[in-house]
Amino acid sequence: MQGAEDPPPGPATPLLIACALGIERLALRTGRRGDAPGPVSVISTGMGPRAAENAVRAALGRHGAGGTAVIASGFCAGLAPGMHPGDLVVAEETRDASGTTACAGTGVLVDALTRAVPGRAVHTGPLAGSAHVVRGPERAGLLATGAIAVDMESAATLRTALRTGPRPVAAVRVVVDAPEHELVRIGTVRGGISAFRVLRAVLPAFHEWHRSLLLPRR
Repeated sequence: MQGAEDPPPGPATPLLIACALGIERLALRTGRRGDAPGPVSVISTGMGPRAAENAVRAALGRHGAGGTAVIASGFCAGLAPGMHPGDLVVAEETRDASGTTACAGTGVLVDALTRAVPGRAVHTGPLAGSAHVVRGPERAGLLATGAIAVDMESAATLRTALRTGPRPVAAVRVVVDAPEHELVRIGTVRGGISAFRVLRAVLPAFHEWHRSLLLPRR
């Protein structure tokens, strides 16, 4: 199991936010900004774990790799009954066939997101990774493992980030469909629009998480 208990980065440490789709990047770049404690980059990796690995490795290479904090974000599929489009998922860990990666500062993110998007449910737990879109019985199988949500890129993003050097990593996703609210295409129904609006509001919470990592430990 890869851990996130690493020394905090320096005061000018960048933040890299990685999402898969152009619409996710649009939401993150056009939403409320907040005060960033350092340089922030938002990249669109393309869909799937292999695309995420390649894009994150290249982006961290451009940053000089050392210490850059990384958040995997965007949309996800909720697995637990009672989830709704627009709910937030803060991963305690990401997991896929290649292993498990622990996330840093989960509590800080939950508190910050509660303030940034009042009235929206924030769920915490394991975030599963898949190489394909998961539907029907396969979702029930992932739920049985303890995972609360699934996407195609977060696990690969965080694993790749840690392979290039020690750094804080996290994953925050917005539920775009759930067991009782399955979507065919993002943006074609109310649930997709709701998820987009929530994703536009999360950036100040990401900055608060990033800032918390820069504080000296006691």
